[in-house]
This record gives sequence, structure tokens and C-alpha cells, in this order.
Amino acid sequence: MPRRKELSEDLQSRIVDLHEAGKGYKSISKSLDVHVSTVRQTVYKWRKFSTFATLPRRGRPVKMTARAQRRMLNEVKKNPRVSAKDLQKSLAHANIFVDTSTIRKTLNKNGVHGRTSRRKPLLSKKNIAAHRLSTNGESSA
Repeated sequence: MPRRKELSEDLQSRIVDLHEAGKGYKSISKSLDVHVSTVRQTVYKWRKFSTFATLPRRGRPVKMTARAQRRMLNEVKKNPRVSAKDLQKSLAHANIFVDTSTIRKTLNKNGVHGRTSRRKPLLSKKNIAAHRLSTNGESSA
């Protein structure tokens, strides 16, 4: 099941108040319509950090927002031959400053890969004639 948005501070404080009043995790869960593990995690966070505020997470925050990704993908759909440099410039107009490698990684994650089609030799007159024969139901062998 996908993760949901964080609980409001009001709801978190009600969870902690009910727990301090002696209620169990299951009864709090049923009364507030919140998952039991969420109740347990909220109480744990209150005991350990004495706060409901969102604490800093590990790792570097992403620079490419979901809106920026959609904007970039729409540009690529309009013009599939657009370069990463051009996308970087268009994103800079929207005050999103990212490196070209970030743009390429984001496009790759969304299934857009920078590949060129294979060069195929033109058919010779001999091959065209053989193809016509084989499509008419006759075998050329």
C-alpha cells in the first residue's frame, strides 16, 4: 500500500494524549481511524524526540519536482529530438536549476532514452525484386 501524507500535528497530539490516558494502540487506532503502526510510530516519536515536527531526513533532497518532471516530459513529447542542454535552459526559465546529467537520469527513469535508430542499407534492385516475388506467394529459392 502506498505511503500517505504525514499526519497533522493536531491528530498526532490526540494520539499521544489518548496513549498517556492509558488507551492501547488498537483502541486509539479504531477511534481515530488511523493504522495501528502509525499510532505506534507517533507515540515512539513523541517519547524519543518530544516533538511532532517533521524531522530532517537522510540523503540529499531532490531538486527536480514532480511538476518540473511533467513539464520536461511534455517538452520531450512535443519534440523528441530536444537536447538535455535545451531542456536545462527551458527549466532555468522556470527557476529550476539542474545539471544535464540530472535531466538525463530523470528522463531515463520515465522511459525516455537518448538512442539513435540503427542505420540500415537501402534495398538494392535485386533485393526489391526478391521481396516482390516472396510476397506474391512464390518462393525465390
